[in-house]
Amino acid sequence: MLLVSGVSLRRLSLLLKISRTTAARKLIFLGKLAQEDLNLSLCKISKIDSLEFDDMETFEHSKLKPLSISLAVESKTRRVLGFEVSQMPANGTLARRARQRYGKRIDHRSIGRATLLKRIALITNQSTIIKSDQNPQYPPLIKKILPSVQHLTFKGRRGCVVGQGELKRGGFDPLFSLNHTAAMFRANVNRLFRRTWCTTKKRDALTAHLAIYATFHNQNIH
Repeated sequence: MLLVSGVSLRRLSLLLKISRTTAARKLIFLGKLAQEDLNLSLCKISKIDSLEFDDMETFEHSKLKPLSISLAVESKTRRVLGFEVSQMPANGTLARRARQRYGKRIDHRSIGRATLLKRIALITNQSTIIKSDQNPQYPPLIKKILPSVQHLTFKGRRGCVVGQGELKRGGFDPLFSLNHTAAMFRANVNRLFRRTWCTTKKRDALTAHLAIYATFHNQNIH
């Protein structure tokens, strides 16, 4: 419960009077159980009518080493169908500094997206609708892996607050279920806070933490 309530491993260790090493080991252990639960629950889902798909970003160790989190959410229920964590190169003003310090960083986002789409292919059919923003890399990938589904794209919208990209300005949001769920991830998983010193040091720990929250989220959505 602490891990899905915005509590850091350091504070969790203090509250439970355990060592940080124990807390880190339990995170990985619970993450594996949560991932198994997510995979099992996916097998039990009947075909779905509509889902939303997009990426959110975080980083490991430094903003010069960004990570992409591909996320798929069922439109009606906001149930998390799956996610994949992939490394990506820094962009914008950080790109040059990142190459100077860490060298060329290979972009694995297409592999992560493909892995996620192949996993959710089992619960789609010809009547399934996939919604996403207008990222030009999405249509060919979705057409290749899920050729029978209908893919709808929508123009991206600015966030209502600077640094809160998942929370959109007022009005109808066609990707509300995904954006709302992504915002809940950021609000409840400490290492995803927009401004924080509790950054991810190891990618495996991030994956485990996301799995734990996704399982909790699916069990408590109404």
